[in-house]
Amino acid sequence: MTHQHQKHTERNPASISADFPLMDCKAVANLIGLSPRTLEGFRVRGGGPKFVKISGRTIRYRMADVRTWVEQRIVANTSEEL
Repeated sequence: MTHQHQKHTERNPASISADFPLMDCKAVANLIGLSPRTLEGFRVRGGGPKFVKISGRTIRYRMADVRTWVEQRIVANTSEEL
C-alpha cells in the first residue's frame, strides 16, 4: 500500500474520538429512559438507534447515533408523525 493510499484510508482520530467510548445496551436504555428489552426489540424489528455489531452477542451504540435518533423524534404535538 502506498503512503498516499494509506492517507486516504486512515480515519481522522478527532472524528473517531467523537463516537467513543461506545455504550452498551444498558447504558443507552438508561440514558433515553427505555428498557434494554425495548432496545433489543428495536434491533430485531427496526425503529431504534443505529448500533454497532461487534460480534454475534456484543452490541454497542455510538452517542452520535443515539443523539440523531432522539432528535428525529422531536415533535410539536401528538398528531405529528415520526
